[in-house]
Amino acid sequence: MNPQPAFAATDPPAMAARVFDLDHRRIVQVLAGRSRYKYVHPRVVSAAEGAGWQVFSPNCSRNVDAAGGEIPIAWFEPVEDGRWRLLARDHVSACWVVHAEDLTLPQALALVREDPAREFWV
Repeated sequence: MNPQPAFAATDPPAMAARVFDLDHRRIVQVLAGRSRYKYVHPRVVSAAEGAGWQVFSPNCSRNVDAAGGEIPIAWFEPVEDGRWRLLARDHVSACWVVHAEDLTLPQALALVREDPAREFWV
């Protein structure tokens, strides 16, 4: 009889799902600590086919949506080896543009949370 070690790994898909959930919680928590639009509640959703997380926020300034509706503002995309690409939404062209690459998730989150140039929280 071969006893299983107490630290036996779970199957890879289950482990990946837990990491994915943890990333979601980290993003939500960090965005809640921002100073700009701190009373606005952004929505963090998984991107298509598990390609990271997209952030949507009410457009309180009404610069993009005159009605103040929800707009996409940021996309945290995992690339490889635990690194991330951060994309910002170009609302004029209605497309995503690369804002920064080869980041850790905390680095990417800090860029969106602080946003001194108002590139995300428009």
